[in-house]
Formats: sequence, structure tokens, C-alpha cells
Amino acid sequence: MSTPAPFDPGNRVIAALDVPDTASAVALAARIGDGAGWVKVGLELFVAEGPAVVAAMRAAGRRVMLDLKLHDIPETVARAMSRAAGLGVELVTVHAGGGPAMLEAAVKACAGTPARVLAVTVLTSMDERDLAAVGAVGPIAALVTRRAALAASAGCHGVVASPQEAAAIRAGAPAGFLIVTPGVRPAGAEAGDQKRIATPAAARRAGADLVVVGRPIRDAADPAAAARAIAAELAS
Repeated sequence: MSTPAPFDPGNRVIAALDVPDTASAVALAARIGDGAGWVKVGLELFVAEGPAVVAAMRAAGRRVMLDLKLHDIPETVARAMSRAAGLGVELVTVHAGGGPAMLEAAVKACAGTPARVLAVTVLTSMDERDLAAVGAVGPIAALVTRRAALAASAGCHGVVASPQEAAAIRAGAPAGFLIVTPGVRPAGAEAGDQKRIATPAAARRAGADLVVVGRPIRDAADPAAAARAIAAELAS
């Protein structure tokens, strides 16, 4: 594994900037303030604005997770990953389903940069019926742990997985292997389109290093307070 500097998780909260443009992203990040240690730039925002939105977040001093879930032939992923790493992001996602050669190419492309490669195991919007529909061999927990092991053997720095699989991944993961969990909802929050969810405290107890939170922060009357409450729950 090509590991950058020792990893500091900060307050462990990644606020998903699920907004349509850079101006909205800058405004939301400002409202969140230091409530979240990280921001996530996902597909909608990156397709709309491209590297400019990452540059805006970096200029504002934000730590960035670039969630593109790259999944293509190894050469294409390596080239894309090299460009992504050059943006100064610290976390970039690929799909574990791309296989060992693709994962290895992604890791190699990030060598010498601050970027760490996270392999997405199974989307938190999927359940057993969804796996069967796409012909994947489940059950979900087994598939996630197999893909996590594949990611580790390919040199990835960590995985993205639901809180429900975090404990099993942690039990077999090498030292320093990151587990980032989406599908995190404070108690009482609506699940939305997420099917495998947990509270922040449960995710942390299961072994998550960082949690990704979107709507409960974005749609809160006070995003900073919402993010700080999640960070406090993680710290406790």
C-alpha cells in the first residue's frame, strides 16, 4: 500500500455537499463551518462544476472526499485517478467491483500524493433483492467483506461500506485500513433512499473511521449545529 502521511480523521464527519453548483456548495460549507471536518463532492456537483468546485473547497481550507466511484478499465481509471489526485483531495472513491487490476491501477496512480483510494463495496441503497436483480452473489454482508478483502489486497487505503458491515470488515482488515460509512442517520431522522443505516454512535462502535452525512446536515435549520451534534456523538 502506498500510504501518504499519517492519517488524521479530524472530527470524523464528512458533510455531503449534495447541491447543484459551486455557489451553493460554498454557501453550505460556510454554514457548516467547523461542524464537519470534511466535505464530500459527489457526482451531481462534480458533473455540474468539475474541478472548479474542488478548488473552491480547497481554497476555503476544506478537506475533500471526491466521491466519483470510478469503474472502468484499469488504464482509464488510472488516468482519471491521477487527475483527481492532482486536485489536492485526500479521499477518492472507486468501485470494488472493477476488480483487482483496476484497484491496483488506481492506487498506483495516487502514489506520492495525499490522496487515498477508497473502494466502494456495495451501495447502501441496495438490499438482498437488488443484489439478486443484478446477478451478484450475496448475502450482502458476505459480498461486502469479500470486496473489502479484495480492496486491501490490491493496496487500497480503505473502503466505503454501510455501518452494518463495518464490524466484520474491521475484524479482518489490516492496521490503518480506513472504513468510511455512508447511510448514517441521527436517531429519528428519515432513512430516505438508504436501506442499510445506523446512528453515528453505532457506526463508530462498529469500527467506522469517518461517517458521511448528507440530508440531516444539509436540510437542517442550523447545519453547523447538526454537524457538531453528530461529531459529539462520534466522540462519545
